[in-house]
Amino acid sequence: MKLIEVIADEGSVKTVAAIAEKHKVRDFRTGLKDKDDSQPMRLVVTDDKVQDVLDALQGVLGAQSYAKLLVYPIDISLPKQTEEQQEKEAHAMRARESLYKEVQKNARLDTNYLVLVMLSTIVAAIGLIENNVAVVIGAMVIAPLLGPNLAFGLGTALGDLSLMKNSLKTLFAGVLLAITISVIMGIVWPFPLTSPELIARTDAGLDSIALAFASGAAAALSLSTGLPSVLVGVMVAVALLPPAATFGLMLGHARIDLAAGAALLLAVNVVSVNLACKLVFLIKGVRPRTWWEKEKANKAMRRYIVVWVFTLVLLGLVIYVRTFSL
Repeated sequence: MKLIEVIADEGSVKTVAAIAEKHKVRDFRTGLKDKDDSQPMRLVVTDDKVQDVLDALQGVLGAQSYAKLLVYPIDISLPKQTEEQQEKEAHAMRARESLYKEVQKNARLDTNYLVLVMLSTIVAAIGLIENNVAVVIGAMVIAPLLGPNLAFGLGTALGDLSLMKNSLKTLFAGVLLAITISVIMGIVWPFPLTSPELIARTDAGLDSIALAFASGAAAALSLSTGLPSVLVGVMVAVALLPPAATFGLMLGHARIDLAAGAALLLAVNVVSVNLACKLVFLIKGVRPRTWWEKEKANKAMRRYIVVWVFTLVLLGLVIYVRTFSL
């Protein structure tokens, strides 16, 4: 449940009240006028109606440059909601604006992101070399590769080219840094190629596609419904960080044959995760607000889904050929 506070001119009260009545909000009240004649209004809205109410309010208040919409979470509401209301709230989509704010923050290319990638890569590389599953899992927990993948999927769903470009830049920088650090470690650390954890990441199979696809779908579903994303972050790290670290280690170790297998696994995982994110956002109905933005976003979504599917099919064929040629 959310509290939406509207600050607009006094003449907007009837319009906002009509929106509140149309969407059957839990409560609607007006406050005292401010000195500048702006009128505060408050609406208590269930989570399943927040997006519709926000879209309606933006549609009628967009011409007022000073109008503001503020959304606050409601932690406790008494008397308690009925079981039916609680069920609707549990399955409600997060507001588009809330999704955007979170993924934009997590897709920033800044010092914190690069440091986390560096640290998680070092931890992952050591875990892989030493065949220490606990250490590899620790690297997955701190790996920040979840953010840019989700941001690219959401940017495609909303037709936001700026978000898509920034997320791709962040993802590319993170993967490139992980590979670079791993190459250096592979050169200065003459480790034996006996670790099952390491060797396992040099071979891509059709099961790898399923794992990465499930990881991406879980991540997008977690984001869109507001579920805890810690475990999902681990899942996506499983799909992206270990093969990136393995690729760099094998390059540094001058094992081009094994590095090629790790590179194929990394490519399959990146494509599968992004395709899954796009399909989940499409199914969940994540769209821009205005009709012309929706049309642009739909075209972008269809185009990118086709590209990712075609790329995944090609990678699947490469896996099939490698499997039967080795």
